Amino acid sequence: MNKAIEMRNVSAAYGDNEVLRQISLAVDMGEFLVIIGPSGCGKTTLLKLINGLVVPTKGEVFVAGERLSDCDLTALRRKIGYAVQGAKLFPHLTVEDNICYVPCLERKMTKEEKQALTEKMLAMTELSPELASRFPSQLSGGQKQRVGIARAMAAQPDILLMDEPFGAVDEITRRTLQEELSVLQKKTGITIVFITHDIEEAFNLGSRILIMKDGVIWQEGKKEELLHAPRDGFVRQLIGGM
Repeated sequence: MNKAIEMRNVSAAYGDNEVLRQISLAVDMGEFLVIIGPSGCGKTTLLKLINGLVVPTKGEVFVAGERLSDCDLTALRRKIGYAVQGAKLFPHLTVEDNICYVPCLERKMTKEEKQALTEKMLAMTELSPELASRFPSQLSGGQKQRVGIARAMAAQPDILLMDEPFGAVDEITRRTLQEELSVLQKKTGITIVFITHDIEEAFNLGSRILIMKDGVIWQEGKKEELLHAPRDGFVRQLIGGM
């Protein structure tokens, strides 16, 4: 199977602080990989390596077979969706302009094209078309998060990176968003790399779960593999009562 993402013996540091050590990882096209681990274990840094926001101190990162050190990172980032906690929408732009932001960077869009794309993305994320003219301040937390996903998907990326995207919403909304994302991923076949600190969320969403500790991959596998053969007490404690 073709690899969407590959890391070969990758390390990363902020100054003298090495946060990732000798990471080797391959993510297949269409896979839903969930990364979980305690704060400071390197989850977000690993995600940022994929779109070139962090440059490795050692090793190589490939996206769709292309070495990141050889490619145009600005063009690459426009092809990778990125959704984070709290959505981080542009507050001065309407929902429509937020959703169409990256496609409009790629080419000039007519009013009709923007409207059609917005309606399509709102429908995909279970939102009313009436929200298109609203500003982020006029949306609920769950609506903002859905718009964030719609914006990330609008450029039709092959890869979607998500950093605790549902952390800022209530539990009921969170479960609904998880279900919708799972359906969306199966429908589109997009590759998703998803960070969470919630093991239940990881098990609900991931086709494969990667557990991190102290800047290394501590254990990885499917839900059943982790439940039946945890590596050690750290993994057992993380899994808890699952």
